[in-house]
Amino acid sequence: MSIERGRFYGPEQVASSVKNRVEQARERGKHIDYLAFVPDGEPTLDASLGREIELLKPLGIKIVVITNASLIWRNDVRRDLQKADWVSLKIDTVSNDSWRRLNRPHKELNLDKIQEGMLEFGSAFKGELVTESMLIRGINDNRQEIEKLAVFLTRLKPYCAYLTVPTRPPTGKAVRGAGEESFNLAYRVFSEKLPRVECLVGHEGNDFAFTGNIKDDLLGITSVHPMRKEGIMELLTKANSGWDIIEELIEDGRLIEKEYKGVKFYLRRLPDKQALQRK
Repeated sequence: MSIERGRFYGPEQVASSVKNRVEQARERGKHIDYLAFVPDGEPTLDASLGREIELLKPLGIKIVVITNASLIWRNDVRRDLQKADWVSLKIDTVSNDSWRRLNRPHKELNLDKIQEGMLEFGSAFKGELVTESMLIRGINDNRQEIEKLAVFLTRLKPYCAYLTVPTRPPTGKAVRGAGEESFNLAYRVFSEKLPRVECLVGHEGNDFAFTGNIKDDLLGITSVHPMRKEGIMELLTKANSGWDIIEELIEDGRLIEKEYKGVKFYLRRLPDKQALQRK
């Protein structure tokens, strides 16, 4: 856990890698709507984020940054995000106690400063600003929490406010999404105050791009986005490959299988700090 920005990869290295993948996808006739910064972690921790966005702009594809907004109180982070075309800010609650229970932030972070940073960014951003709020049972799904959050969002003025519950395996085993009654209440309260509200409560589909290297594609997608079994099957079909590739990746310790609500998901096993240090 860290709130200090750092340089993880050279911006030119990132841009070159993305350009190669874009070329591979285009050669296969795939249309790309957006290039999204959504790594395993928080994208604004990358001090080179702004430069990477600049290097990718010549591709002519809109740039997205999906952020938990924990560092948006920093001037340099807001400057970097201003370069994107579409920014999603995560905000589940405006109550400090609920925020600490739900998001488990770094002890030095301050929710009031984060909210001030959001408002400052939103007032200056020229692209599309959206918010995402996840409702968790027993934490932020009561009327008081919902109404306070809706009031703050009216000040932020997002193009769209997304409401969601966990649809993929959460890190905490006891975590449960809000019930139907609470979720419907939130939708009604948000809709009364905001021009556009959308619900993200279902499976998002299996339209994952195939670039020609099935193992790289699988590990790349599952490093940031757990895949359902049927989604993997579709990708394997595109590659004319069989399930033995999945078994091999699991056996090698590069892929793990989890079950959530009766559905099997596959995630990339990321190296721990000790393994990285050994390298």
